[in-house]
Formats: sequence, C-alpha cells, structure tokens
Amino acid sequence: MIEITLPDGRKVQHPKGTTPMEVAQSISEGLARNVISARFNNRKVETVTPLEEDGALVLYTWKDEEGKKAFWHSTSHVMAQALEELYPGCKLTIGPAIDSGFYYDVDFGEHTVSEKDFPAIEKKALEIARGKHDFKMREVSKADALAFYRKQDNPYKVELIENLQDGDITFCDHDTFTDLCRGGHIPNTGIIKAFKVLNVAGAYWRGNENNPQLTRVYGISFPKQKDLTEYLELLEEAKKRDHRKLGKELELFTFSQRVGQGLPLWLPKGAALRERLEQFLKKAQKKAGYEMVVSPHIGQKELYVTSGHYAKYGEDSFQPIRTPREDEEFLLKPMNCPHHCEIYRAKPFSYRELPKRYAEFGTVYRYEQSGELHGLTRVRGFTQDDAHIFCTHEQLDEEFKNVIDLSLYVLGSLGFEHFTAQVSVRDPENPEKYIGSSENWDKAEQAIINAATEKGLDFVIEPGEAAFYGPKLDFMVKDALGRQWQLGTIQVDYNLPERFDLTYKGSDNELHRPVMIHRAPFGSMERFVALLLEHTGGNFPLWLTPEQAIVLPVSEKHEKYAEKVLKSLENDEIRALLDARSETVGKKIREAEMGKYPFMVIVGDQEMQDGTISVRRHGGEDLGAITPQAFADLIQKEISRTLKSF
Repeated sequence: MIEITLPDGRKVQHPKGTTPMEVAQSISEGLARNVISARFNNRKVETVTPLEEDGALVLYTWKDEEGKKAFWHSTSHVMAQALEELYPGCKLTIGPAIDSGFYYDVDFGEHTVSEKDFPAIEKKALEIARGKHDFKMREVSKADALAFYRKQDNPYKVELIENLQDGDITFCDHDTFTDLCRGGHIPNTGIIKAFKVLNVAGAYWRGNENNPQLTRVYGISFPKQKDLTEYLELLEEAKKRDHRKLGKELELFTFSQRVGQGLPLWLPKGAALRERLEQFLKKAQKKAGYEMVVSPHIGQKELYVTSGHYAKYGEDSFQPIRTPREDEEFLLKPMNCPHHCEIYRAKPFSYRELPKRYAEFGTVYRYEQSGELHGLTRVRGFTQDDAHIFCTHEQLDEEFKNVIDLSLYVLGSLGFEHFTAQVSVRDPENPEKYIGSSENWDKAEQAIINAATEKGLDFVIEPGEAAFYGPKLDFMVKDALGRQWQLGTIQVDYNLPERFDLTYKGSDNELHRPVMIHRAPFGSMERFVALLLEHTGGNFPLWLTPEQAIVLPVSEKHEKYAEKVLKSLENDEIRALLDARSETVGKKIREAEMGKYPFMVIVGDQEMQDGTISVRRHGGEDLGAITPQAFADLIQKEISRTLKSF
C-alpha cells in the first residue's frame, strides 16, 4: 500500500500502482468524469500513470489553470498531427501551452500557411479528436529517439534530443502520431470538442535571429463549443480595446521607424496623461517618506558586472558604448537599482537614519527581439516607477507592509478591483539561476509570506518565478475582459547590499548590512498605460483623462459665450477644450463620443440667455441645464469619490 496526501491534507491508502484517475474514482464518480490532468510530488503525470510511492497528489479539472494547460498542450499534439497530414514533409519543432491556448512552431518548407487554410486545419484536427485516441507516454533511449527523428529528417527535434540525457527522454503517442514530449496530457482526444486556429506568425528557431525562420501556428480549444463562442466574442471586444488602436485614435503615442523599433514617442495628450500618473504617485510617495532622486541613462559596464545584471541580462542589453578612452565601456542602463545602490553609498548612515527610501521615474533599456515587441507592452525603452528602500532587518516587515498599502492604493484608484497576489520564490531544482546564499533567500522568502499573510492578501506561492537576486510579491490583476496581467511588484533583496558592500552603523557601533526592497506599483509607465487603455476601453478615470470636458457651441454666434464657459471651467481647474469648428452640433457630439470625452458641454441660445450649460455624459446620458460652477462642483465630487487621499 502507498499513502497519498490530497490537497486538503487528507491522507488515503491505495494499492501500489494505483493511477490518479482511480484515486479520483474512489473520491467520487463526478470528480472522475471531470479530472483531466494530475500532479504527483510536484511533477506532471498522466491520469493513468501508476503511482509507486507515497506522495502528494493534485487532481485538475478544466476549471484549474493546470487543467487548461494540459488540455491545450494535448490539443497542440492533435493540431501537429493535422498539420503533418495536410502538409507532408513539414518539420515540427516545439508546441507548448501558453496563457490562452497554445502554439506550434513548424518548418513548412515549400508550403505556406495563411488564414484561408485555417478551416481545413480545424476540420482535420476535430476529425482526429473525435477518434477518442488515448495519449500514451513511453520512455525512449537517446539512440532510438535520434534515429526516429533522423529518419524523419527533422534537425530541430534532433537538436533538442542531443541536449537531453539518456534515460530522461519520453515520447507521447496518440492515434498514428508520435511526438517528443515530457508529459502532462488529458486522458484522450475525445475531450476536445471545440478548436480554432487563431493566427500565424513568424518565429525564429529558439528565438535566435541567426536561426531559420519558422511559422508559429496559434490555436485554442475548449471542452464545449459554447466556451469557444464566448471566447471569440471576448476576442472581438479585445480587438476594439487594443491599446495600439486606441492609442492612435486618442493621439496618445506613436512609433517611428527612424527613431527605432520598440521606442515609443509620447504625443502631447499621452505626455500629459503620463505626467498626471507621475504626479499622482509622487504625491502618495511624499506622504510615505520617499525622496526623489535622478540617475543617468548610462553607466559603466563594471557597475552592472558588480550588480550581476550584466551576467544575467548582458545578451538582452544594447551593445556596450565604447569611448575614445581605451578599455572604457558604458551600457544603457537595464535597471535602476545599481545606480540607487551607489546613491546610498555616497555617505555613511546610522541606524537612526534608516529607512532610506529613494524613488525615481527612471528610463531603462533592454534589447528585446524584434519579433517579441508589441505596442507599449513590450518595448526596448521604458520608464519604471522605481523605488528602493534601504532598511534594517527589524524594519523590513513594517516597510514591506507599507509598500503593500501603497500598491493597493494605486490599484484601487485606477479601477483595478479584482486581483490576487503571487509570492514568487526560488526554483528548488535550479539553484544556479540565483545569486546569494540560501540563508538570505530563506529569510527574504519568509519575510514576504509573513507580510502578505498579515495584510490578509489572497496569495499563491509560485516556485521558480523569483528574480535572480531575490523573491518578490507580484499583483496579478484581472482586467475588464477577465484577462490576467502582472501589475506592480515588490521584491526583498539581501544580495545587492552585499555586492555593493552597503553598510550602516548600528546601535552597537558596528557596521551592519541593510536589507533592500525594490518596488514599482505601476511596473513601467508604458505597460501600465497599455493595460489601463485596454481595461477602460479608453474611458479613463475622470481625474486622469486628458480632457474632462469639451465645449460645443451650437453655432458661430455662441462662440464668445462658449469661450467664457471654457475660461470659467479652467479657473476651477477643469481640463476642457473648445470645438469651434463650423460643423453641425450633431457631428461634434458624434466625434466627441468617439474621442471618449467624459462630458460634452453644449451651449446655444437658451444657455446663453440663462447663463447655463447643457451637459451630456459620454455614453448619452443627458444631465440637463446647470451653471458652469455646478458642473465644476459635479466633476470635483466625482473625482473625490474615486481618488481617495493616501
């Protein structure tokens, strides 16, 4: 017999060789009908894998993220089989599950695949799925695995296998199809009821521009047709909210090939929006005891060697800038933290002067691959709302909780109400990915867990998601379309203070090492604005929107009164503009709706006679005739309801 521990802590006895599906059946037939994947002792297993030892078992259904990943990974095999049958001679490479669906990178050779081919691929894949073929894992020797793919003339799979150890290689079979795979599948193909090819794109083998270009085929699948229909409707709404589309329509930002890929240019309205976001956070930071600093856009290469960033990010950075002086090299800064460490080092500190909280809206640069660039969400130059807190060990808990409070204030003020927290810790199986001692990592991880618990956060622990220098707390936010984004991060770091030999004099008159907290509630200004655009559909909170009202005179004879109204609103610090074009008021209203102005202020004969304005809210609600002062008061009240003081 073996002892199996379930997620609720319950322990059950089963004969050795029992499968996860049999464990599910022993709990309830309803559960067994819904189980599609499993994890045993923290590794993915098949639902039919015999369990040979004591351990912890987690059973997943479609409702679980792990269940969806197994479902989509399995469908990628089915799609790959369909592609091989439709395009003989094509060479498969890798086909992982992603956050929404999956993709498979394929070398199609002389074949080309475009949108017109999607229906045929979908039809073939669903035909295969209806066969209810079991997914079966089997171990293969390295020699046999190499022979199999050399016979298929597939250099990509051969390259993957050559980097694997003999004894660690497994194939997955279903129907007539075989693929190199580590496992983690649904029981059979019949569970796949709905499938859609979403798009195709170019992708370099292993992300290297010097390697062959492949075709990446994206797809998604569901256990019910209804789920696919709802997803496609959501996708259409997402297209309408695409920040690249809205950013152009609202004249917030642009890109220029002459300036360079991934380097956004902020237009006047976008720059004003950024400035308001910065001032909003600066005001809260000032109350929280932060001091603003400014650091240069470049630093000597040695600075980033000391911090460890060069070893970790050197390949993703812009190439070093060489000066006329021999052996002198600078880098565009990939991170602000090394600069802030040097600011701290500028003078000695006593424990009485800590914590020191340095904040900066600092622009950093990463050389992202051109194929990975995407609007404002993935760029090569971006501004972080960065801050670094240097504190004593005794102050760490309180400082971390204070940063949580600030992050929650930011999310709440901008309408992000649904989120979970993720505590990102080390990958225990890959310690070489991280710098610093195990003792410091243990302390840092426990400090974050304690703070998240004390603040009552709904959090999960994710092994392997930590930064290379320390664990972190990330806020995983759901937007208006139910999509999840990582927004805002707080990190505890014992390692950079050691690397930069940072100290403070303690009450015992001895030198001690401070603890460092990294934090960025927005993350980056670029990505935050992109997410905010898509979350709000361009209808920003009233306190943030570029213009809060647009004044629309009915005709030319009402323009002077319209100008007087505009001046009155501006005196009350209402951001407004005047549309004095010789167009009909109906056309002006339609264009103001498209421009997403929160309020339209219409003035004609009656308003000019009564000293009032007619107010129309974006979306069509008519607020009637009121005085300009009453309208200004209305706006201020709405802002105060959403923008609480920190």
